[in-house]
Amino acid sequence: MTNPTVRMARHSALHPWRALIGWLLFVALSLGAGIALGAHPATTEDFRIGEAGRAEALAAEGGLQQKPLERVLVQAAPGTGALDRTEAEAAAREIAARMRQLPEVLSVTGPVADSRHTALRVDVTMKGAEFDGKKHVDALLAQTAEVRAAHPRLLVEEVGGPSIGKGVDRLRGDDLSRTEVIALPVTLITLLIVFGSVVMAVVPLLLALSSIVAAVGLSMIASHVFPDAGVGTNVILLIGLAVGVDYTLFYLKREREERARAAGRLTPQAVVELAAATSGRAVVVSGLAVAVSSATLYLADDVIFSSIATGAVVVTLVAVLSSLTVLPALLALLGARSERRKARKKPVRKGTSRTGGRITAAVLRPVAQHPAATLAASTLALVALALPVLDINITEMSRETHSRAIPAMRTYDRLMAAYPELKAMHQVVVRAEAERFEEVAGALRTLADRANAEDPAIGGTPVLRTSADRRTTLLELAVPHSVNSREARVSLDRLRTDLVPGTVGALTGTEVAVTGEVARYADYPAHQKRKLPLIVGALLLVTFVMTVWAFRSVVLGLVGILLNLLSAFASLGLLVVVFQHQWAEGILGFTSTGSIGSRVPLFLFVILFGLSMDYQVFVISRIREARLDGVPTRQAVLQGLSSSAGVVTSAAVVMVTVFAGFAALHLVEMKQIGFSLAVAVLLDAFVIRVLVLPSLMLLLGEANWWPARPAPASREPERAGTRTVSVG
Repeated sequence: MTNPTVRMARHSALHPWRALIGWLLFVALSLGAGIALGAHPATTEDFRIGEAGRAEALAAEGGLQQKPLERVLVQAAPGTGALDRTEAEAAAREIAARMRQLPEVLSVTGPVADSRHTALRVDVTMKGAEFDGKKHVDALLAQTAEVRAAHPRLLVEEVGGPSIGKGVDRLRGDDLSRTEVIALPVTLITLLIVFGSVVMAVVPLLLALSSIVAAVGLSMIASHVFPDAGVGTNVILLIGLAVGVDYTLFYLKREREERARAAGRLTPQAVVELAAATSGRAVVVSGLAVAVSSATLYLADDVIFSSIATGAVVVTLVAVLSSLTVLPALLALLGARSERRKARKKPVRKGTSRTGGRITAAVLRPVAQHPAATLAASTLALVALALPVLDINITEMSRETHSRAIPAMRTYDRLMAAYPELKAMHQVVVRAEAERFEEVAGALRTLADRANAEDPAIGGTPVLRTSADRRTTLLELAVPHSVNSREARVSLDRLRTDLVPGTVGALTGTEVAVTGEVARYADYPAHQKRKLPLIVGALLLVTFVMTVWAFRSVVLGLVGILLNLLSAFASLGLLVVVFQHQWAEGILGFTSTGSIGSRVPLFLFVILFGLSMDYQVFVISRIREARLDGVPTRQAVLQGLSSSAGVVTSAAVVMVTVFAGFAALHLVEMKQIGFSLAVAVLLDAFVIRVLVLPSLMLLLGEANWWPARPAPASREPERAGTRTVSVG
């Protein structure tokens, strides 16, 4: 009763108003400091990966880097017949004139007709970095809208990287708002069922939301070290609501048990201390496990995963802090009131308890009677679910996979239909001494001639550009195929392995690299595949070390690794079955890309390994606690499962609700992440922790605790009013 967790709880319980005011000040200061300092968003340079990134850096040094580009498409309006070329050219000239007057615009091209003479387009290059274009695109969109209004017989639309990025951000924001509207009421209803009290149900939700607010502010500060790639807030919402409610739920359930066991003989402050000595420590271990597991994403050497890691680490630690400080204060203040409410609702709660007890007993009966058969059947079922992983196809989600609920994407489809040569491009970047410019340019022209003659995926007219100092030269080759198509990938491989080495790559004293849309979307998944073994290895080590530290058992450490792998691969297998095929498109509202987003497996492994420790720590803590009280291991396993089944189920329902809300988003990759995490939590809570873990522990018996020496089974049972609360 003297460990830091208990001391913090004791202080908060004895000085509740001081703790409450302190927490509110912490939240306000965190958010205020974040707003005052401002977030540091990731720049274009932060997203460079692999050879494509190296080529982009070379191009940027010569001033040839990609600029934000918008294209205005002019076609006949639906139902108006053929395109009026005279009016279309007038509209295109008006667009060009308006765009040239904008301070955001660097250059504007003249009208370019498509091959069938059914469309005109005007290319508008914006100032600034490529990634920053969406911040300033509204001015361009406004000019396009005015021209469209002035020509009702024409369809005048604008699309490009900036407008698509802005549309994606807007759709993501709308989706997240709808998700919160669904998740919060369902979470509140779940907590009402668990506690039977509005006040006690609102407490976890308010603490989770306040933790999210504080974490948003702190993550803005952290972004000056780890730049925010635009996903940090999404991760904070996703993880914060789940772990924030879970940690509070673990603590609250234990406090109610201790209060019922004390039967009025202990003060609310003493009951809070007992809860802190057990579930409080479990919350700390769980939170550290989630934070450390999330931190392994920094090993990915990628700004997106660094941003995800920062958001997950910050919100998890803040949620733990709220459970150890302000929650004990609230429990001390609400203790007497909750006791009175419990007395009034005693008949109802008893009935509910018996029903829950019967369900738990029914589930555990086959586990207790036939642990080997239960273990074999459940494990084989999970392995069967995992088998589709062998057929996984991992790709980077390109523009073609964005939801067509985004207006810019519908314009993009019409632009690509009229100008297929704009679908993608290869860019060969060469840096050499200025006096070798003619030699380099000649080699690149030879490369272009060979590419047009030998590569059927190359189309259009090659474009050769050079820097002002003539040290950097860039060749653009049009690829009229989508970036993830087989034709585009084969063309990239041919360019890198044959055409470049046989031409400009043969020149000595030069630096050559290939980029472009195809290279970007090929290099990113390849980079993730190379990093995956390192991160998974770090995850396994973290899981093992955290479990051994928490329970002083090497065996349980190995069990934790095995069960986490089983759960992760089973959920990943289900993800492959659902999203690489078309049968679930109507159910979940998506168009299959025949692939899994390159970020999804890594995100799933890391977050699942962390979150699964919540259930692992809570369940095994109850089992080990019973064992330390002298209960034989077999009885301790069944007793620990029975006492923790309700809170694990409730916590799982909350997490699944939050994650399933993300499965309803329009963006395919976010949908895959939400689905996979929801399935993973379901499997982990209702199969792994209820069937596989207890069956395995029953079969292992006393070996579970090796190399620690277990307490003797003959130890005297606890006396009324006393308890052993140490969990290691």
